[in-house]
Amino acid sequence: MSDLRKIQRALLSVTDKSGLVDFAQTLANHGIELVSTGGTAKVLRDAGLTVRDIADLTGFPEMLDGRVKTLHPVVHGGLLHRRDDPAHVAAVEAHGIGPIDMLVVNLYAFERTAAKPGVSFEEIIENIDIGGPSMLRSGAKNFEDVAVVSDAADYVLLTAELEQLGGSLSRATRARLSRQAFAVTAAYDAAIASTLEAHAAKPSSATAAAALPDTLRILAPRSAVLRYGENPHQRAAVYVDGSGQGIAGAAQLQGKELSFNNLVDLDACWALASEFTSPAVAIIKHTNPCGVGLGNTPLEAYTRALEADPVSAFGGVIGVNRAVDADAAAEMAKLFVEAIVAPEFTPEALALFAAKKNLRLVGITPKAAATALKQVSGGFLLQDADTAVLAAADLKIVTQRKPTPAETDALLFAWTVSKHVKSNAIVYARLRDGFGQTVGVGAGQMSRVDAARFGALKAVLPLAGTVAASDAFFPFADGLEVVAGAGATAVIQPGGSVRDAEVIAAADRLGIAMAFTGIRHFRHG
Repeated sequence: MSDLRKIQRALLSVTDKSGLVDFAQTLANHGIELVSTGGTAKVLRDAGLTVRDIADLTGFPEMLDGRVKTLHPVVHGGLLHRRDDPAHVAAVEAHGIGPIDMLVVNLYAFERTAAKPGVSFEEIIENIDIGGPSMLRSGAKNFEDVAVVSDAADYVLLTAELEQLGGSLSRATRARLSRQAFAVTAAYDAAIASTLEAHAAKPSSATAAAALPDTLRILAPRSAVLRYGENPHQRAAVYVDGSGQGIAGAAQLQGKELSFNNLVDLDACWALASEFTSPAVAIIKHTNPCGVGLGNTPLEAYTRALEADPVSAFGGVIGVNRAVDADAAAEMAKLFVEAIVAPEFTPEALALFAAKKNLRLVGITPKAAATALKQVSGGFLLQDADTAVLAAADLKIVTQRKPTPAETDALLFAWTVSKHVKSNAIVYARLRDGFGQTVGVGAGQMSRVDAARFGALKAVLPLAGTVAASDAFFPFADGLEVVAGAGATAVIQPGGSVRDAEVIAAADRLGIAMAFTGIRHFRHG
């Protein structure tokens, strides 16, 4: 028996209607009967195509606000019966069930709905697709006879094959579509289960903590194959959670293909820039900040970020928490950077960047991370995202000298940046015209003393009058002495060392102010 299957009837019911009309026109050109539901049928009719309503096929009207329309034996019998089994053929003929040879279905955008800020539980429930996954599974199980199209991206390839094979599809194509459909339904069910579990685990009070999931579900469709991973001998790909948000769901507006390292760095710089409410720019190299600046405008913020370490910024990536305008773009275009991420680029900014053909521009829809996942051999580690935020009132001043209001603002800025620096981390910072600016960053050192020394060594701006943040406590006074010797006048650190008294005494002896946070910001990778 030939592995080709002639398509004679197609059932179309899609949420994503991109490319639908052209594909349906291709089907109609091959004499394929179109059966459809609700909004999909309307789109096709409006385009001038002849469409048979699902209710006409089943003899039963859509009901319950569209909840029940395809859950019917005529639909599932048409999909599931084996064309080479005489008993199956006799059974469907006895009940007036005709074959459905192609199913074109994509599902309610559940992940996007669930990811919306403030979405209600009722809206989440209403966006759980029942009929779509049921049909996909039926058609995918019977791929020997049925082609199941679950992704609009397949329309172009299928159109070409239908043209080549005179309205038929090969077994290889049907099998591929089947595997893809089962992957879609698996990921969809996992997303629903995880969302409902997370909703049930929400804390009942402001102080209670939500439970981590009993089962970690990380099914995610591949969205792109990358040229290579961190190094050329490593393979790599991007997988997405379906929300269309964050770095994985961001839109590349210009430039060369994004690399694995670009994506990692972009995620790091966006996470840092988005910490602040004022216009902020973070310049990242190998996931650590070269410079971070705040300002009245993106241009001011960028100028301060670049000023902190212009040498290391060369070849880095930039994160901006505001729309990049022409003024900022004109300055950024003077520096060689790999990529820039922002929620928006004005038309004038895009025009300025257009001359830099290789520069990657990425537009992002923000997504706040609730958890952080890390793979280890044999399994995974899951933790809450480090979302701790401090205000001046949260600080415990432990020294005789109290920080000035300006020092306090600078300390809180430096402390926020330290959250995004690999441990051991020391961040020197200052206020410039009332806005935070990093001055030196000591990142990823095995010794906290070395982190303090390296951060000072890297500084190109004056260290006198700066403040310093340490992501974890000073185990001895020597690290604090290095910080004070570099010119810092105030320090912020978690506290909690058995030698806190010794460190506080050293601060008093050195005449610097010191604040304890009670919170640590380890970042091990």
